[in-house]
Amino acid sequence: MGEHRQLRAADGFAFDVYEAAPADPKGAVVVIQEIFGVNAHIREVADGYAADGYAALAPALFDRVQRGVELGYDADGMGRGRDLAFNGLAQEDALRDLQATVEEAGKFGPVGVVGYCYGGLMTWLAACELDGIACASAYYGGGIAGTLERAPGEARLPKCPMVMHFGALDAHIPLSDVERVKAALPDVPVHVYDADHGFNCDHRGSYHADSAALARQRTLALFAANLA
Repeated sequence: MGEHRQLRAADGFAFDVYEAAPADPKGAVVVIQEIFGVNAHIREVADGYAADGYAALAPALFDRVQRGVELGYDADGMGRGRDLAFNGLAQEDALRDLQATVEEAGKFGPVGVVGYCYGGLMTWLAACELDGIACASAYYGGGIAGTLERAPGEARLPKCPMVMHFGALDAHIPLSDVERVKAALPDVPVHVYDADHGFNCDHRGSYHADSAALARQRTLALFAANLA
């Protein structure tokens, strides 16, 4: 359904974005990748939101480190993805590319953001730091609990309505971290599912269809309420 094209960030860097859009979009959704890149699954997610009536844009955030990254859901892919996301890519560069994507998506109407895994963390940071985002849905973002403050005593808060989704069986994100998030963000619905990390991804063994369907229903309700 979609196609690849390039966008340019404020510093002049050109990066790839996968865009899928219906004929008459009712708004836009920026889909933020996992650590595995803009792979087949992320393109399918974007296609799904396009089928629901939104223009969906998925930026290739790893382009600043290595172009064309599409990793598999195995140990090698996970190790390479973590290295790219947390050692190779500067967070401020990722946010710069996300801001450019949000601005481009704004041509289609109000913009929502949804992200998974690494993208869940970046969804949270984008909701707090970037402009032009109407709402955000963060899936199992590892590291959110460690970024609840900009500095000691200075809370980081989202600029827009958002929801979060975590798995109760997720060994990567302990429930103690989820409780910290809940305590710090009482106005943000934080949903916990009887599922593992990556439960939304039907390319992974941890996929949990019921949890994925419920989280998507909640995300679409958020978009319907804020992207009109």
